[in-house]
Amino acid sequence: MPAWLDAIILGLIEGLTEFIPVSSTGHLLLAKLVLGLQGATWDTFIVLIQLGAILAVVALYFGKLWSVALRLPTDPSARRFVLSVLVAFFPAIIAGVGLHDIIKQVLFESPRLICVSLIVGGGVLIALDRMQPTRHIDAMHLPLVKSLLIGLFQCLSLIPGVSRSGATIAGAVLLGVEKRAAAEFSFFLAMPTMAGAFAYDLYKSRDALNLDQAGLIAIGFVVAFASGLVVVKLMLDFVSRRGLTPFGIWRIALGAIGLVLLSRGGGLG
Repeated sequence: MPAWLDAIILGLIEGLTEFIPVSSTGHLLLAKLVLGLQGATWDTFIVLIQLGAILAVVALYFGKLWSVALRLPTDPSARRFVLSVLVAFFPAIIAGVGLHDIIKQVLFESPRLICVSLIVGGGVLIALDRMQPTRHIDAMHLPLVKSLLIGLFQCLSLIPGVSRSGATIAGAVLLGVEKRAAAEFSFFLAMPTMAGAFAYDLYKSRDALNLDQAGLIAIGFVVAFASGLVVVKLMLDFVSRRGLTPFGIWRIALGAIGLVLLSRGGGLG
């Protein structure tokens, strides 16, 4: 398969899965194994195309974010919103920096762990769909204690296959936040979290950067951005109408298929 097609496939997977609770990391790692993409070059490629997905959220929420920025000096509610996102982001900084090397070197090398995480997370999402929120809370007005607890839940996504958005949405729902608001807060939290992870991974992978791969990176970046735009636009309405069960079923099916392939051939490549 030509490298440009691999870049398109990985870009699509990144954009389509980053903001839904199915684990973009798990999908990308399994896709790399299936496509036979080995080496630091493709690891760096995956790090760099994440920026495309980040910018998709920024583009769609630019008006709302710009309004918050303009009101920061005079509006306490704008400052409270920014603080709530920062409070939720803080646990990821500590856990991400402290556990980065262990996760990258040990957990990311286990396709079986990814598949099991997908299945367990799918079961959790299906169970959560039976819960009703205690009250409706606007995503931009979460209490700071809830924001911090959601941030702690997000740390579970350091385990490959768990899903960052899945952990934050699940945590928010368990805390009584309505599913649509939980998904929207997950988008807001994604911006600093993904930007921070991107910057840290980019620094760690700086020696593997290769300008000869700029064309492939550009392809993956654009595809991740475009597909991310589509997903973020549709996600909130989909969750409001269909809930979390479809994502849970998808996770369980993918994880089960992965385990079957691993048991038959000892690998996915």
